[in-house]
Amino acid sequence: MAQLTLTTFLSLDGVMQAPGGRDEDRSDGFEYGGWLVPFADEDMGRFMTEVFGRVDAFLLGRRTYEIFASYWPQVTDPDDPVASRLNNLPKHVVSRTLGKAEWHNSHLVTGDLVEEVTRLKEGPGREIQVHGSGRLAQSLITHGLVDEYHLLVFPVFLGKGRRLFPDGGTPTAFELTGHRTTKAGATIQTYRPTGRARFGTFGLPDEGRG
Repeated sequence: MAQLTLTTFLSLDGVMQAPGGRDEDRSDGFEYGGWLVPFADEDMGRFMTEVFGRVDAFLLGRRTYEIFASYWPQVTDPDDPVASRLNNLPKHVVSRTLGKAEWHNSHLVTGDLVEEVTRLKEGPGREIQVHGSGRLAQSLITHGLVDEYHLLVFPVFLGKGRRLFPDGGTPTAFELTGHRTTKAGATIQTYRPTGRARFGTFGLPDEGRG
């Protein structure tokens, strides 16, 4: 049975929109595309190589799929740890507007999201990975379908932009299963959900005790 993992780049205030380029995603008037680039370093690259070394399939939203499809097929080095996986492994694209997915080994997912993702997870393999894909990620989180989160948090505040975690959904607790810091000051945190969040109240000190 495959695990569904989510890898996302975040600003300090939780923005995930357009980390890699000025014109990557200007929707809703977003002006800060490429905010991650000044903090990219070998430590980040090393971690991402580890992530892509475990993948057996991808689950992508339409926008991220189109961004990837416009770039990665041009990277033909068979030893490139990212391109070699993206160009050859199955890519499941969640979209109701994309007519067809022409990138090699791409498959459209047009049915019920929960049913389709559950079916994919019940198949063989190690990891089905979600990268970027903000709206898709929010739907997966809301339905409790993500088994592991890799959150790369970079030392920059943006003040606007699409955030990862949606309003609504079931409050959930997590276990920290891995963490490291890059030389550029990013933190890389890996979490697994452990069940419903719990709540309490700090008690006041007892009065009148001698």
